[in-house]
Amino acid sequence: MKNKGYKLQQFSEMADINVGTLSAIIKGTRLMSMNQLDQITSAMGLEQGYFYDMYGVECFIDSAPHWRRLEPFIYRCAELGKLDIIEQVITHVTDDQSYIDELFDVAESLYSKSMNEAALILYECVADSEKYQHSERLALCQYRIFLLQKTLSKYDNLNAAVKFESYIDKLNEEVQLDAIKDLANVYNTIHLWDKVDAWARELERKAEFQLKIQSRRRKSNKRRLTAYPLFTYAAYANLLISSVYDTRKEYDEAINYLQKYMEIIEIENPTEEDQKIIDLFKKWGEGNQYAFRILLGQEEVIFPYLGYLENNPEEILTGLLNILEAANQYGFNIGHALKKFEYPINLFNTDFHNKGGYTDQMIDHGYRVFYYELAKYQINQYNYSLGIDALLICLDLSSSSKDELMCIKCLDLYGEYRSEAAETQIRKYKKLIEKLSLPTF
Repeated sequence: MKNKGYKLQQFSEMADINVGTLSAIIKGTRLMSMNQLDQITSAMGLEQGYFYDMYGVECFIDSAPHWRRLEPFIYRCAELGKLDIIEQVITHVTDDQSYIDELFDVAESLYSKSMNEAALILYECVADSEKYQHSERLALCQYRIFLLQKTLSKYDNLNAAVKFESYIDKLNEEVQLDAIKDLANVYNTIHLWDKVDAWARELERKAEFQLKIQSRRRKSNKRRLTAYPLFTYAAYANLLISSVYDTRKEYDEAINYLQKYMEIIEIENPTEEDQKIIDLFKKWGEGNQYAFRILLGQEEVIFPYLGYLENNPEEILTGLLNILEAANQYGFNIGHALKKFEYPINLFNTDFHNKGGYTDQMIDHGYRVFYYELAKYQINQYNYSLGIDALLICLDLSSSSKDELMCIKCLDLYGEYRSEAAETQIRKYKKLIEKLSLPTF
């Protein structure tokens, strides 16, 4: 006001704050609210949240915090992405156990609004401050932390999964179904198939138990805690088990479990929500049946499989990967398939690729394996330049995701065929190796 030459009344009108209230704030006889701070900041021509750091220290660190002021402050900092201020204030506030309940509720609210980074800070603070190590709230915090900390690194995901496992039994029995599903999906992406199998069978057992309870309470108005109808989890458990047999190349067993989950989804009087899930499983079942048959060497399945992929573009990555693996194993010529899907292949690893319901971790792994199998196929077809190009993409993706095993496979494949490769491709490959600081051979 002094610098700009504003009178109290003039600035009061600019900030849209009562002149008496503004005078008391300036004199320090009245604390300002979050809304008043935002109004004053705006009237001063400064960016929103400019004074939040100072406000947080004065109101919540240097003086006793009041929840009526703290709650809107957390929400506003979350909206503006001022996560460091939230962390600074919350770390101090959690010394007082009386705020733990409220902080957990705010964390849940932020999580429901997809303000994940801010929610993660609160969940971690509540978990660290939880007195009862066997409480359901602590388990739920750990579940949320597990979901929010997933990355494209298999080691990060493995550490998160191992840490979370011990908390599953402390969750509500219905919530456990989603937690086990998510845990199994993580183990799926990092290829710990024994873990996938074990948790899938646990999911099936618990889902069937909940279905029995549900059948006895048909008239109950109890709110559902699961993300999906209960039959979904029993069906998905069998889909996971089927995928485990797929990785073991036991395709007849994989087909048996495929038929099992196709039977589970045959329910009477499905709701609109049920029908959407049923249709999804039917689509997966059709695609998986084509996949298992082609991986058994049935070349005649290729053309109907391609038709299926045309109608289900979100399955193109997985479908082409299955076709490539079969082609490399049985010597099929699939040049027509690669030509047919040339455009969507060029969109892989971009935001324009239709990812469907697959997780980022599944998609990221799918890209790596796809380009590895494509490299192997092109090299087998004597298309060395195209093969090495695909191998370069696979190596780059594998290095970014810290997938050392796939990096080694890329180097082994290149080493096997390098005498046949074009010199220009060799130079390009060695340049990338130097860039990635990988060992040469």
